Amino acid sequence: MTGAGEAAGHRAARLCNAAPDAYVGAMAIFPRPVSPRSALADLRDMFSPDRPHRWALLALSCTLTGLLLWGFMLDSRTPPKEREIIYVESWMNDRKDSDIIRQQMQDLANYEQALEKKQGEFQKVADMFGIEWREEEMRNRARRKEIIAAIQKQLGARLAKAEAREATAGRTSSSGDGAAVAAR
Repeated sequence: MTGAGEAAGHRAARLCNAAPDAYVGAMAIFPRPVSPRSALADLRDMFSPDRPHRWALLALSCTLTGLLLWGFMLDSRTPPKEREIIYVESWMNDRKDSDIIRQQMQDLANYEQALEKKQGEFQKVADMFGIEWREEEMRNRARRKEIIAAIQKQLGARLAKAEAREATAGRTSSSGDGAAVAAR
């Protein structure tokens, strides 16, 4: 190393090994030519009476600042929330359990059709972007078929129980009606 390079390396080593307060404490918050006193002096000089364009510059800077703030205010506004209408299906009070279960089975089939249609749309988008989805779709389809089969089996069992219960309730109410008519 040369003498100058060696001295710079030695000085850097001293700074690194010294306590941080030795050189961090000497750093100023403001850059060297600026201090709060000189910044206030510059502001006072800017608005001194001998500056002919001071009011035009002040108006221009206030206008630009106001325009920016107004633009941010307009951008941050959200439109009022639209009214949300929720449609509820109404059912008869005397609806049978079997009717409810049949409706659930129909709703499940409709849901599956809508899901397959939506997945087809996403698969087209994935093809456009070159995303490989076929292997994962095969795994998910197999898993989904198992789940749907289990749900349909469960609904089928519930439907059979409900129909049997309704059949026995129908027989007892019809035989009870005959006994009541005979008693009259």
